[in-house]
Amino acid sequence: MEDHKLKVFCTVAETRSFSKASEIIHLTQPAVSLQIQALEELYETKLFDRASNNVILTPAGEILYKYAKEILSLYASASKNIGELTGLVKGSICVGASTTIGNYLLPSVIADFKKNHPKIRVHLLVGNTKRIVELLNSGNVDIGLVEGDVTKQKLIAEKLIRDELVVVISPLHPWSHKKEVSIFDLTKEPFILREEGSGTRQIIEKYLNKHGISTHDMKVTLVLGSTEAIKEAVESGIGISIVSRWAARKESKYESLKLLSIKEEKMFREFILIFHKNAIASHAVDEFLAYLKRYPFDKLIS
Repeated sequence: MEDHKLKVFCTVAETRSFSKASEIIHLTQPAVSLQIQALEELYETKLFDRASNNVILTPAGEILYKYAKEILSLYASASKNIGELTGLVKGSICVGASTTIGNYLLPSVIADFKKNHPKIRVHLLVGNTKRIVELLNSGNVDIGLVEGDVTKQKLIAEKLIRDELVVVISPLHPWSHKKEVSIFDLTKEPFILREEGSGTRQIIEKYLNKHGISTHDMKVTLVLGSTEAIKEAVESGIGISIVSRWAARKESKYESLKLLSIKEEKMFREFILIFHKNAIASHAVDEFLAYLKRYPFDKLIS
């Protein structure tokens, strides 16, 4: 069954942008335009009004969007029911995940899942939380895993696991014999911070503010755009930082970084599982969701 054009059409309709749609579905903008043009030729009418600043549906487009969503839902329902009837769990799953989860948590989970379900193909897309929500709303991922709160809208959000943010230091740092450190001591050390807009930075700033500290009170020596860059800088002795415990578990295991908790209270955030309220999950997606919810995540950190 060929539903690709309808998926492209729905993505453009929901993002109101050919360029955003092309980013989400990993097609060039001309390729997206060709898919829409093919549908417009099929129905012999315009589906989008491109004259305004936003790309909006024409009356004909509104009608097609309504039926396209129903058709895509029926495709998913048929696939699920046939899978349940035959007892075969196969097919593909597309998972969207924000950076920490996608880079440091899910690869191990997916590898273990594949051992038990070799006929299920799992595709992982990594991006910021906003992009993952867009992918989910447009039907281009089946489920999402993100850090922190999301605007619910048409989404169901469930807490999956907690993530502790920890202080990371070089093994040669004077604090290397400690297991925890005061948040106020951090203001005395060269500090490496994530860029503006980073979810990790937002959590850190919120925690600091709670204790009467702002980033202006910190001796910020570097602002870097990725956790990997921060870990490299800390290992080199440029300064200290705060990152997810998940992100630094390998460095901790091989003792290239030392991890410290914060004395006043531990800094936590939630990893959230999100999926669309009205989406019909395939048999394969149901299996993966069940696997995620019972997965022993603690074994990855120990």
